[in-house]
Amino acid sequence: MAIMITDECINCGACEPECPNTAIYEGGIEWNWSGGTQLSGEVTLLNGQEVDADQEQEPVSDEFYYIVTDKCTECTGFHEEPQCAAVCPVDCCVDDPDHRESEEQLLQKKVFMHGE
Repeated sequence: MAIMITDECINCGACEPECPNTAIYEGGIEWNWSGGTQLSGEVTLLNGQEVDADQEQEPVSDEFYYIVTDKCTECTGFHEEPQCAAVCPVDCCVDDPDHRESEEQLLQKKVFMHGE
């Protein structure tokens, strides 16, 4: 499953630099697929959707730091545990019950974004 940031976030920003996928953004900041990944130009996502990896996307939250679910691998392939949760001083980086993924799916996502 992906990690999400709850509304208890104090906007300290400790989590953002820890994410190996650049999946964490400050509230109100646009995101893109190419940021922190090897993706560039037109790409076909794992769900079959075609996107421009460099195109800016709407922020998930305007108030708090947020995690782009489709870029989150729970640090699989990089670390033993999600680094955002490990450094969060208020424990607001938690499992997202609406986005459950197996370790195999998370690894597949990591390889898609970063190569082997």
